[in-house]
Amino acid sequence: MASFTRRGVNAENVNPNVGAGGGVFTGRGLNGAAPRRKVTTQAPKGRSMAGRAPLASLSDITNIQDARDMRKKPLREPSLGFPERRETQPLAPSLPVPPSQAIPMEICNADIAEAHDKVQSVAEYAPEIIDQLFHDEGIYMPRVNYMESQQDINGKMRAILVDWLVEVHMKYRLRSETLFLAVNLIDRYLSVLPVLRRRLQLLGVVAMFVASKFEEIDPPRATDFVYITDNTYSKDELLQMECNMLSTLEFQVVVPTAAHFLNPFIKANGCENPRHAEVIKYIVELALIDLRMIRYKPSHLVAAAVLLSNELFGRSMPWPENMVQISRHTDAELRGCSEEMRQLVRVATGQQLQAVRKKYMLAQHYQVARNAVLAGA
Repeated sequence: MASFTRRGVNAENVNPNVGAGGGVFTGRGLNGAAPRRKVTTQAPKGRSMAGRAPLASLSDITNIQDARDMRKKPLREPSLGFPERRETQPLAPSLPVPPSQAIPMEICNADIAEAHDKVQSVAEYAPEIIDQLFHDEGIYMPRVNYMESQQDINGKMRAILVDWLVEVHMKYRLRSETLFLAVNLIDRYLSVLPVLRRRLQLLGVVAMFVASKFEEIDPPRATDFVYITDNTYSKDELLQMECNMLSTLEFQVVVPTAAHFLNPFIKANGCENPRHAEVIKYIVELALIDLRMIRYKPSHLVAAAVLLSNELFGRSMPWPENMVQISRHTDAELRGCSEEMRQLVRVATGQQLQAVRKKYMLAQHYQVARNAVLAGA
């Protein structure tokens, strides 16, 4: 089983004959030598380490040889050293109001939130936006067999990288659109250019860096991404890779991903139970880890996850006519992908890579990863 060590991936001690079915990451740095480390306890400017060690990047995934070792040696919890992000304060009236005319603050904030939601929903443009998403989703997909042209990495290495990015995404409290876009950028870049294993982690953080610039109001800075790799790479290397990625992708960054179809499909499906919606998101994020799932279009993935969730929740009609019209996929078209997702849910508890499952075991996601509904998958 592929594994990232304390400071990244090393090309040493790796059997060059290992193909796409496996690979072992051992040794010291992602570049094959000891990474540049600053002997200092000072965190990047503007952030505090709060006395904690930096994220051990891909290091805390141990090299588990087989299922017996997996039972004997459980995964270690990564040491994550991210500071808390600033929370946005609710808006309040800026001008003084006479006491007789004062409006209770909770009512004022509720009105502002409601007006904001109406503006952000852009309901009058929604049909055109959805049509454009369906039109473009097939244009910006990675090559299905791109891993065959990669000489130094394989599918398991990619899975470890994406699993680690889920942890980075969760600790920085980024939007789901950022995670899905970052993985899309990684796969599209690897479809065009070969990447050495010592540069794979750099590609991952750069993809998250670029995606967060487009999707986040307050994106993490370049120094933050240098920090989470334990200074394996310099800021200059990160910025140089960013330029390389943007030029390789011809600056086509914001593209349709599964995250764009989640809310429309969940709303159309009538998921009144919030746990139902979280189960759909959980299934779709499990598919991010598996390289085989990139052959499906984003709308196809989300629709198949909705179909599977309806079956798990025991709906009498798992795929009604309105979902056929909205998703533009029939039950027969989705059945193969849905069964693959069912298998991902079944084996999730025994997998070495547990970032997605741990994320959906949190209370904020209603702990759906341990939900009894999933036991029927």
